[in-house]
Amino acid sequence: MSTVMATGDLVLERDDPAELLGEARPLLLQADAVIGHLEVPHTDASTVMSSDVAAQPAPPQALDAVADAGFSVLTLAGNHVFDFGAQGIADTRGHCRDRGMLTAGAGMDLEQAWEPAVQQLGRRRLLVLSVNCVGPRESHAGTSKPGCAYVEIVTHYEPRGANPGGPPRVYTFAEPRSLSAFADRIADHAGLGTDVVVSLHKGLVHQPAQIADYEYEVAHAAIDAGAAAVLSHHAHIMKGVEVYRGRPIFHGLGNFATVTTALSGDADQTPERRSWARERRRLFGFDPDPRMPEYPFHPQSRRTAVAELRFGDDGLTGAQLIPCWIDEQCRPRPETRSGRGQDIGDYIISISQEAGLRTGFGWDADRLHVTLEGNA
Repeated sequence: MSTVMATGDLVLERDDPAELLGEARPLLLQADAVIGHLEVPHTDASTVMSSDVAAQPAPPQALDAVADAGFSVLTLAGNHVFDFGAQGIADTRGHCRDRGMLTAGAGMDLEQAWEPAVQQLGRRRLLVLSVNCVGPRESHAGTSKPGCAYVEIVTHYEPRGANPGGPPRVYTFAEPRSLSAFADRIADHAGLGTDVVVSLHKGLVHQPAQIADYEYEVAHAAIDAGAAAVLSHHAHIMKGVEVYRGRPIFHGLGNFATVTTALSGDADQTPERRSWARERRRLFGFDPDPRMPEYPFHPQSRRTAVAELRFGDDGLTGAQLIPCWIDEQCRPRPETRSGRGQDIGDYIISISQEAGLRTGFGWDADRLHVTLEGNA
């Protein structure tokens, strides 16, 4: 039996985030493999290559603590991976490799971006693919351009009633050829003795119960092609859990270790970052907790979890969530059911139900078990 754990986003704007990861480290070291998502490049590069609101680069030395906490695979495909261009991607891959951690999802060209991370677990192989579903487009890799692996998503706006200029209906879907290429790559890897886990960068930010149409389409395509499980990041808040054809889809693992001053709105930030900070309340209806200046996220995002997958000789045997609470020092702290765990578990169940997901849950000691049997 092998255990794979997966966390939410890692944004590590500290030279030494060992204290940030200290509460979770004993838990993560129990796993045979730990998957995390690096939200920003770890590089000394400073030239911004994105037309979007660029992240701040994270220090390369921060990855020492990530490796020490037990992370073995880091997914890179996301909207910030190309913020500092080819150098940012090359540096991040190299710094992870130097510390013994595998990467997936970004590279010097499209083929390298699609290369999976492969880790041997007993008699089976864990294969992790990392794929971006959100913009900006310049983050996407090309045949001779650095960037990330991606599925192209199309958004269509339809006017509602006799109200030109009013709130439209919004439809999202994957561009068919892009989705087909994505499924083909998964199918090429899925096979005897290989467990494919797909990590998707997707979702509506700061909104726990909303899951867009394309998210189901892409996640279901991954399972149909042979993936054992789907993990998701980007929304910076937990999302519901779906079971499709007996396989778990974690529609959003939220934040894990995430500290940044990029969205503080302070005067020393770029005009784009200050504008985004001002828009936050209007768009999403919240202000960050002033006691946590490095944590500019929705108050509900402090409820988070580590996903745990269990594999036997014949593949996936179980899935569960280990509730965590992000404390006032921004540390993700595993919680027992008798502590905050029950409240966090109830929250995950509630947002899953509100999203229309009919997933079965049950407690197994301090873990929230996801019922895989009997779900179509």
